[in-house]
Amino acid sequence: MQDSQLAEDLARRLGALLREPLGEARAVLQARFQAELRLGLRQQGQVTREEFELQRALLLRTRARLEALELALARRMEEPPA
Repeated sequence: MQDSQLAEDLARRLGALLREPLGEARAVLQARFQAELRLGLRQQGQVTREEFELQRALLLRTRARLEALELALARRMEEPPA
C-alpha cells in the first residue's frame, strides 16, 4: 500500500471514531490526521511509490551508462597500440 493511501485510510478510520456532532471539525481533524501520518511515515525513512520508481529509473539509466563505459574502455584496452 502506498504511503498516501495508508495515511488516507488511517485518517479515515480515526475520523470515523469521532462523534458525528463535530460537523466540519471532523473533516478538518481527518485532514490533519492524514498530514501527520504522512509526515510520520516520511520521517521513518519511507518514500512514496512514485519517489521509489523515479530513483529506480535513475539508477537503471546510470547502471546502463556505466556498463557502456566499461565496455568501451575494455575494447580500447584490447586494441593494439598504434
